[in-house]
Amino acid sequence: MQISLPIAIGARYTRSKKGESFVSFISTVSTVGLALGVAVLIVVLSVMNGFDRELRTRILGMVPHGVLYASQPTSEWPALVAQARQAQGVVAAAPWIEGQGMLTQSGAAKPLLYYGIDPALESEVSILPDHMVQGSLDALNAGDYGIVLGAIMARQMGVTLGDPVTLLIPEASLTIAGVRPRLKRLTVVGVFEVGAELDANLAYVHWQDAAILKRQKGKADGVRVRFENLFDAPSQLQLLARQTDTRGRDWTRTHGNLFEAIALEKTLIGLLLAMIVAVAAFNIVATLVMTVNAKRADIAVLRVMGMGPGEVLLTFVVQGVFIGLIGIVSGTVLGLAVAFNVPAILAFIESTFGFTLFRADAYFISYLPSDPQWSDITTIVGGSFVLCLLSTLYPAWRASRTEPAEVIAGGH
Repeated sequence: MQISLPIAIGARYTRSKKGESFVSFISTVSTVGLALGVAVLIVVLSVMNGFDRELRTRILGMVPHGVLYASQPTSEWPALVAQARQAQGVVAAAPWIEGQGMLTQSGAAKPLLYYGIDPALESEVSILPDHMVQGSLDALNAGDYGIVLGAIMARQMGVTLGDPVTLLIPEASLTIAGVRPRLKRLTVVGVFEVGAELDANLAYVHWQDAAILKRQKGKADGVRVRFENLFDAPSQLQLLARQTDTRGRDWTRTHGNLFEAIALEKTLIGLLLAMIVAVAAFNIVATLVMTVNAKRADIAVLRVMGMGPGEVLLTFVVQGVFIGLIGIVSGTVLGLAVAFNVPAILAFIESTFGFTLFRADAYFISYLPSDPQWSDITTIVGGSFVLCLLSTLYPAWRASRTEPAEVIAGGH
C-alpha cells in the first residue's frame, strides 16, 4: 500500500464527522491551546529581547562602558586619553568628571547625578548628541556654567531652555556667617530624552565647569572609555587599568545586575511558557486516543484490506502532526503579528483607557519594546513540532496494535 494513503486518511480523520462532536471539540481545544501557547511564547520572548536591546543601546549608550580613575584628580588626563585610545578594543576615550547634587528651582528640588564632559568628544563615547530634544551640546561652553537636563527632570522642575537653576553641592563652606552649603547658579542650555530612568536623574555640564564645582580646576576624575564590544569591557578595562596604573570601573558595576536580571527572567519565563506549550501539545494524546477508540472499526477494515501496522501508525501520526501544525502555524502568525506591533498596541491601550503603564521615572524605559529574533522563533516552532510528534507516538502505536479479529469478536 502506498505511503500516500495513510497520509490522506490521517488528514481526513482531522475533520469531524456526525457523532464525533466531542472528539472534534477536544481536537479544537488542543489546537487553540497550542496556538495560544506558541503565540504567547513568541510575544514574551520578543519583549524580553526588546528589553535586552534597549538596555544595550540606550542605557549602556549613555552610561560609560568603563572609566579609568586616577588615584587623585589629575591634570595629566590628555596623556591617559591618548594611551587608552591605543589599547585593543577601545573605540574612543574622553575626560570624565562625575558628581552629585540637588537641583532647585522655584521651590522644587530634585537630586541628580551630573557628568562633566567634553562636548566635542561626547559623540564618540555616547549616544547623547543623538537624543537632544532641545538645545545642543555645543552650547556647553567652559565658563558659562550651562547644564543639559533629562526631559523628565526638566518637566518636573518646570524649566526650559534659558531658565536658571541652582545646584546645591553636598559640601559645606565655612563663612563668617557659619557653615553653609555650596550653591551655584546654572543655565539650562539643552534637554535630552532617551526614554529611560536617566531622563529623571542625570545632567551634563562642561568638564571644566564640573572641575571648578568640585574644586579641582583643570583636573579630571579620570577618563571615560568606550569599547567596540561592551561585553569585553570588564576584562579589557582591567587590563588597561593595570597598564595605566589606574583603577577601572566598568558598566557591570552599575547596570550589570539589570542585564543579568533580564537574561534570567527571559530564561525562566521561556521555560514556564514552554511548559504551557507542552501541555497543549500533549493534549493531542487525548484527542488521538479517543479517535483511535472511535475508529476501531475503520482500522479493522483497513487492516483486512492489507494495511500493515506501520501504515496504521503513520496514519495517526499524520493526524496528530496535522493538528499540531495547524496550531503551530496559527500561533506563529498570531505571535509575530503581535510581537512586531507591541509598542503600537500598548500605545493604543494607554490612549484608549487613559493610563501610563511604563513611567520612565519608575522603570528603566518608558515603553514596551519588542525585538522578535528568528533564532527564538525557529526554536519555538521546532520544539513545538517535536512535542506534537512525540505526543502522537503512543496513540498511534495503540492503533497499530489493533487486530481485526478482536474488533469483529467484540462486535465493533
